[in-house]
Amino acid sequence: MRRGFVSLIFIVLMTHVSPVATLAVEPIVGPKPQTVDDDFIPAPIDIVVENWITGMEAPWSLVFLPDGRALVSERPGRVRIIRNGQLAPEPYAVFETTRRASGVSDYFLNLFARGEGGLMGLAVHPNFPKAPYIYAMYTWRGQNGVRNRIVRLRDHGNHGTFDKIILGGVPGALFHNGGRIAFGPDGMLYATTGEIFERRMAQDLNALGGKILRIDPEGNIPTDNPFPSSPVWSYGHRNPQGLAWHPETGQLFQSEHGPSGEVGFGAHDEINIIERGRNYGWPLIVGAPGKAPYADPIVMWPENSVPPAGIAFHQGDLYIATLRSEALIRLKLSQSGRRFSVTAIERLFAENEDDGVLGRLRDAVSGPDGALYLLTSNRDGRGSPRPGDDKILRLRVAK
Repeated sequence: MRRGFVSLIFIVLMTHVSPVATLAVEPIVGPKPQTVDDDFIPAPIDIVVENWITGMEAPWSLVFLPDGRALVSERPGRVRIIRNGQLAPEPYAVFETTRRASGVSDYFLNLFARGEGGLMGLAVHPNFPKAPYIYAMYTWRGQNGVRNRIVRLRDHGNHGTFDKIILGGVPGALFHNGGRIAFGPDGMLYATTGEIFERRMAQDLNALGGKILRIDPEGNIPTDNPFPSSPVWSYGHRNPQGLAWHPETGQLFQSEHGPSGEVGFGAHDEINIIERGRNYGWPLIVGAPGKAPYADPIVMWPENSVPPAGIAFHQGDLYIATLRSEALIRLKLSQSGRRFSVTAIERLFAENEDDGVLGRLRDAVSGPDGALYLLTSNRDGRGSPRPGDDKILRLRVAK
């Protein structure tokens, strides 16, 4: 074979080498991007906290319906309904590990509620009630192993029934399932997926793990997605958790768990601004080294794991529910066009980096009544349950 032809083959092969093939190298480590330190505020004077709902089991996601009802998922497999501030005794829907009663849809079976798996995110169709649909993401075990998928339920007032599978084939495992779903201002459904501790997956555009996905309400791939015939919106994520859109610019903010002991690094939890088609670096990048083409976070905690869960914009600030650190973090941002800088990081209800007044927090939601709602997660197997746990807390924040 001629030398020139061999060289041409080598060039072609190298051109098509995926980043997946280059992950044996040590990650590039950058500093934290923020210039401010965390301020611990164990008793914030501008917030009043009250118990709204008590006696729940590992609640994961809370959504409000325009008719006044609220739905909350419990990771062991129940969707609960709240009317007039009261938790209904009968579940709205049940996802089961095995069939316990006749009439249960086959698609509500084989729930894998172990580790971090189980019933996770909920979302409401943007045209509800004209389109009477609720969306749920959960971990399940099938013939081909553990997977995550998104299904759609039809609302019947007091209960929901299976309508269709919206997205299947998402990698699942005991840990790193992502699991948050939310409709954006564009009417599309976004979902966070973890890389299930298979780090290479985050850089593999042919895999759905370690990504933020974007589909339409029917499960179709939008034509303006960045990668042809793919639901992938962004990649290079480890275990993305929260999603929230800035109320003025519409930009998507996201929270993500850092290495926590992997590749020789702990902590490094992040808050990112998600852009179409961008690579957020994991596991090639840790922190904010400013190395193209990777996107840097706007906040990163290099020491002591936070880690962040659900997030919400409320009264102009970004609120972050955290798990291990047991704090409600309030980010104060300054804005110049579509650029943001962090002016303050307040760890509310926390005296230090490990202990908080409220315990583990799974989700933060800005409610239609002007209050901020928090879901505790003290019964998830990693917390210390307190009287009344788990709870949905209602916070009144002074303006």
